[in-house]
Amino acid sequence: MALRAVWLISHEPGTPLCGTVRFSRRYPTVEKRARVFNGASYVSIPEDGPFLKSLLFELRLLDEDKDFMESRDSCSRINKTSVYGLPVGGEELWPVVAFLKNGIVYACVPLVEQTLSPRPPLISISAVSQGFELLFGIQDFLYSGQKNDTELNTKLSQLPDLLLQACPFGTLLDANLQHSLDNINFASVTHPQKQPAWKAGTYKGKPQVSISITEKVKSMQYDKQDIADTWQVVGAVTCKCDLEGIMPNVTISLSLPTNGSPLQDILVHPCVTSLDSAILTSSSVDAVDDSAFSGPYKFPFTPPLESFNLCYYTSQVPVPPILGFYQMKEEEIQLKITINLKLHESVKNNFEFCEAHIPFYNRGPITHVEYKVSFGQLEVFREKSLLIWNIGQKFPKSMEISLSGTITFGAKSHEKEPFDHICIGGTAYLKIGN
Repeated sequence: MALRAVWLISHEPGTPLCGTVRFSRRYPTVEKRARVFNGASYVSIPEDGPFLKSLLFELRLLDEDKDFMESRDSCSRINKTSVYGLPVGGEELWPVVAFLKNGIVYACVPLVEQTLSPRPPLISISAVSQGFELLFGIQDFLYSGQKNDTELNTKLSQLPDLLLQACPFGTLLDANLQHSLDNINFASVTHPQKQPAWKAGTYKGKPQVSISITEKVKSMQYDKQDIADTWQVVGAVTCKCDLEGIMPNVTISLSLPTNGSPLQDILVHPCVTSLDSAILTSSSVDAVDDSAFSGPYKFPFTPPLESFNLCYYTSQVPVPPILGFYQMKEEEIQLKITINLKLHESVKNNFEFCEAHIPFYNRGPITHVEYKVSFGQLEVFREKSLLIWNIGQKFPKSMEISLSGTITFGAKSHEKEPFDHICIGGTAYLKIGN
C-alpha cells in the first residue's frame, strides 16, 4: 500500500490555467514498483502542468468547459467515487483520487499492485483508501484553526517535512499531520492489533468528539390547488473523533424531537460496525405509518482520524419550514420579480442567520436595481448576477415578508458570468440558508 504522487491545486476561475499547483510530491521508488506491477498497462506520472490541465478538465473546473462533452459527461461516465481516469499523452492515468474542498483540489495517485488491464475493482485496491486518508488528513491540517491566507501558506510550507514523517517513501504511517508537527521525531510503531484500511494511524492527545447535523430542504411550491407541492428533507451527520487507541469504540445515539418524523433511506459510513435492521429497512418509498421505526437511532463505530459523514438520511416532514411564492417576468433587458415568504408556525422563529439567495443565470452583469423590501436588507452582487436578501435572525411577528423589484442587466461580455443549462428564460430558483 503506497502512493505514487500527491498534489494540492488551488482552483482559480478566471485565470489562464484556472488553477495553480501549490504543492506536489512524487515518490520515485513507488513509481519503479508501479512500472513492475502494472507491466504493459503502466502509465507514467505526467509533469505538473499537463496533470493540472487534465485534472481540472475531468472535474469540469476549466472556464471553457461549459458545453456537454460525451467523452466526459455522458451517462456512462457518471462518477460517484471521486476516483478518475485522466487522459495523458494518448493513454489514461488511473486511479486518480481527487476532490475539491474550500477552493483547493486534493489529488493523489495510489499504487496498484497488479496489472491495470482489465481494470481491477476499487475495493481490491487498498492504496485508494490510504490515498483518501492522507488527503483528508492534509485537509484537516490546513484548515484546522486557519484564519487567513498567511496561515495557509505557512502550513503549506510545512508539508514537505511533515510528509517525510507521516508518509515516508509514499507509505502512509499517520494521517494526523498536526500530530506529526507536534512530534516531529515521529517513528513508526508496530501495532499488534490489525487496523482497517481506511485508518492508517492513531491519535494522541486530549479526547474529544465533535458532531454536527446539517439538513437541506428542497421544495417545489406551485401555489395552485390542482398541483400538489413537493418537498424533500435530506440530512447528514458529520463527526470528528479525536480519541486515543488503535480502534476505539464509539456509539452515537440520535433521538427525534417531539412529533419528529422518522428518518428514512439511511446510508452509513463503512466504519459503522452494526445497525438495527429496522433502521436500514425504513424507506421513503413506503408510506409512513405508526409502526415506522422512530428511534433512538444508535450508530456504533470505530472512527477514522479525519472528519467524516457518519450517515445520510431523508425525512418526510408534514410541511416545508418556509412557504414561498416567486414570480418573474421578463421585459427586454429587465426582469420584474415578486417574492413572498412565510415562516410556518411550527418552526421556531429564531436563527443564527437567515438569508435568501436569488441568482440569475445566462445573463449579463446587473447594472441597475429598483426594489421594495418589507423586512431585512438586500445586497446586490453585480458581477455575479446575484441578489442576497438578508432577513436576519428572525421573521417579523406576522411571519410574512415580501420583496419586489426590477433588475436591469447589461450585455454579456465574457464567459465568467453565471451559466446554467437548466435556468434558462423564466426558469429560476430561490435558495434560503439559515
